[in-house]
Amino acid sequence: MIEAALRGVAPGRYDRYEELLRAVAEGRLWMLLWHGMPGDPDAQYGNLEVGGYGYAPCVTSQEELSASGWARQHQVISGAEVAAALYRERWGLWLNPHQPGGGLGIPWPDLRRVAGGLDRLPAGPLGFSPADRPPASVNPSVGSPDATSSFYRALVDGAGRNPAIRSLRRAWVEPAFGEPSLTIGLDLDDVSEAAVAATRRMMLEAVAAAPGGLPVSSVTMADPYDPVAMWLWARVPAFYSREAQPA
Repeated sequence: MIEAALRGVAPGRYDRYEELLRAVAEGRLWMLLWHGMPGDPDAQYGNLEVGGYGYAPCVTSQEELSASGWARQHQVISGAEVAAALYRERWGLWLNPHQPGGGLGIPWPDLRRVAGGLDRLPAGPLGFSPADRPPASVNPSVGSPDATSSFYRALVDGAGRNPAIRSLRRAWVEPAFGEPSLTIGLDLDDVSEAAVAATRRMMLEAVAAAPGGLPVSSVTMADPYDPVAMWLWARVPAFYSREAQPA
């Protein structure tokens, strides 16, 4: 399954790349061990560097393992499991580096999607635009500043009553594959179960005040691996800040 999807990947065909990621999430990989035995706590994957980024090499089947000529140990593991381990170290995955052309790399942000859910996390490379400039594909009757003003007012009102909210940021996020969404960055200083539940209710109440059909999503600003949160921190001032509110 992975090998069939890999053969279909082509420049600009983000749908084919998405199929590859789904195949990796559902399949198995043969990870090349540079040191140790499978299951050893001190076992280490091989590594290679491309463009200044680190990748762990692997092959996609027993046949490809034989073709690679790898003489050291290897570990057979689910794609989802190895993705979860690698992205937290900001390491990518390189498929079949022995093949003509050098194989294909999956960078760590995409491994985060493999581990966390391809349908839940937007597909990169991501496009960003200010909240008052929705992508052309968004109907102005839904996404214009006038249309979304009631949604923002409801968010600010709700945040003012929610002691867990420190600040809120916003931007349009346009994935490479899929529909754009108006994304709210939630900066919380309380991540207890009760605080998270209250914040979820706040978002649902605000969405009820939004125009029908407005695509809304949210990210946790504390997530150090979320590319949307990183972009919001770097580029977007808060439209709600607890510290800026009058006493």
